[in-house]
Parts: sequence; C-alpha cells; structure tokens
Amino acid sequence: MKQSSILTMGLLVMSLGLVPIDGFSMGSRVPAVGTAAEDFRLVDLEGKQQSLGQYRGKVVLLNFWATWCKPCTTEMPAMQTMYDKLRDKGFVVLAVNELEDEAKVREHIKQHGHTFPVLMDRDNKVANQFGVFGLPVSVFIDEKGVVQEYIKGGLLTEQVILDTVARIQKPEPMKAASLK
Repeated sequence: MKQSSILTMGLLVMSLGLVPIDGFSMGSRVPAVGTAAEDFRLVDLEGKQQSLGQYRGKVVLLNFWATWCKPCTTEMPAMQTMYDKLRDKGFVVLAVNELEDEAKVREHIKQHGHTFPVLMDRDNKVANQFGVFGLPVSVFIDEKGVVQEYIKGGLLTEQVILDTVARIQKPEPMKAASLK
C-alpha cells in the first residue's frame, strides 16, 4: 500500500473516532494534566542519548516542532530567551523535532542561535506518546515528572512561559491536617 493511502486511511479512521489499528496510532492520547509524563529516550544533535527522566528535579518545557512549521519557528525565540533567563533556576527546554532530516534541523538551529537541547524523534514515537497531532505542541512537566500544562498551537510567548514556570515552581501551601 502506498504511503499516501496509508496516511489517508489513518486520518479517516481517526476522523471517524474509531480506535486506530497498528500503524495508525499517531497522536494516540494527550497526557492528562496531573498525570506522570511517560519517560522516553531520544538522541540529540550531538549524538548523545537524552531521556526525560534525566531532567527530574527541573521544570521541563517539552516542545514538539518542525522547521517547516511557521508557528513553531515563531515561538522559538521566546523559548530561547526564557531558557537563558531561567535555566539556572531549574528550567529546561527540550525541543523535539518530528521526522526531519538531521542536517536540515542542525542548520536551522545554528542559523537561529538556539542553545537549548534539540532531540530527534525520527520515528514519531515520542510525539505519538504525547498525543501530538499538529504542530507546535508544548508540554510543561514539573520537577516530579507530572504534566502540568498542555498547549497546542503556537501560543508560547515569554510571558506565557514565565507565568507557567512560576505557577509550577510555586510551593503548595501547607494544608492543616484534618481531625477526625
């Protein structure tokens, strides 16, 4: 079966709200806010394995993007600015590129001067794991590895990132023990 036929069939299955068959599981399920983010391993542009779990103890902005996606590239300067301002305060950006050629991604990152880690999702497995359907998608994960925010579309600004990180890092007020 041709690639285009498979994709068309997959989109039809999804549009009808049917349960995807093997091979059609793109964007399977958006992780619910308050649930643990499933760990993953991907290779970065330096060829090193990175995992979500290695960033436990930090607030992670997991951003799914592609070079051809205008909203993705539009929000990246805000991500870079906040990465520079907040990385010493326990914040990290992991930019997960979907299905693109590494040389093209490397050139894009170099051209725009981004310094945050860029991970290559060559088989779209991690994007599927996080329910990504359409780009960009940003997932904020707290220090304990719990999803705190899921933002679809090019909505990230410096202020949105700052406010979200501040809300996540704000310690919960102590609750009085209830007496029974």
